[in-house]
Amino acid sequence: MAIETNRWGIIYNPKAGTRKTQKRWNKIREYMESRGVMFDYLQSEGYGSVERLARMLANNGYRTIVVVGGDGAVNDAVNGIMTSDVLHKEEIALGIIPNGMGNDFAKYWGLDEDDYKGAVDCIIDRRVRKIDVGRVGYTDGDVCGMRYFINAVHIGLGARFVWITNGTRRFWGMPWLSYLSSLILLLFERKLHRVHLKVNGEHIRGKVMTVCIGSARGYGLTPSAVPYNGWLDVSVVYRPELLQLLKGLWLLIQGRLLNLKVVKPYRTRKVKILRAQNAAVSLDGRMLEKELPLKVRVLHEALTLIIPK
Repeated sequence: MAIETNRWGIIYNPKAGTRKTQKRWNKIREYMESRGVMFDYLQSEGYGSVERLARMLANNGYRTIVVVGGDGAVNDAVNGIMTSDVLHKEEIALGIIPNGMGNDFAKYWGLDEDDYKGAVDCIIDRRVRKIDVGRVGYTDGDVCGMRYFINAVHIGLGARFVWITNGTRRFWGMPWLSYLSSLILLLFERKLHRVHLKVNGEHIRGKVMTVCIGSARGYGLTPSAVPYNGWLDVSVVYRPELLQLLKGLWLLIQGRLLNLKVVKPYRTRKVKILRAQNAAVSLDGRMLEKELPLKVRVLHEALTLIIPK
């Protein structure tokens, strides 16, 4: 059966750690119905289901796919679209209604979790922009695979923060308390990882606290990254003293982390991660459990995003 070109395929990813999931969706649905939006609705059922549902919607002819969720759900949807059978994937427009603990990519575009009506209006207005998609290639045994991202790859402390936050949000239930407890747990850790990166033909070796490879701002670690210029920004953060760490947290909040002396920035189109000793790796809030080496590159304007005016 043919799908109307203006019908949305909506994937609702309930916010972790809260009991008000259905109440939130009911408000969003009622507002869309009041605006005359035609849509079909699917609810995710655990890890991996958003990717499967997005791929299914793309393969079944939907050309407006809307994710109601946070960074991790948006990442899953991007991977579903990018691995679909659709030949011209840029013909699919991705819309975001923020609904999660981490909404860094949505906030970059001015979308606010507390303003779901504004996010719906934005999708109705349908102002689109082609954006870059990052791709991480890996080898899993004899099989070569890849995973896509639109915000950032974190190696080391940044990925540890994602891992701890994913655990504490299920325990605390409140986003701000989860973030605060995660920061306290990591504040005095400052664990170093011996890494070996290849950036612009240069080999970067040494002990670092964290590395961020960002197509967008990467939660402030790559504040100058732009998700449509065909480049990746890389921030290599070496071990700071305690006072430098506190200053770094302030600069991170202010979007001026690159002013910290222990941060070395690079701009490139591809990165090869040859070694990251005992370091966790995450993509847009999703942990990546793959063996090194990893090859990271950017696909210029590979995806269409619906953005605010």
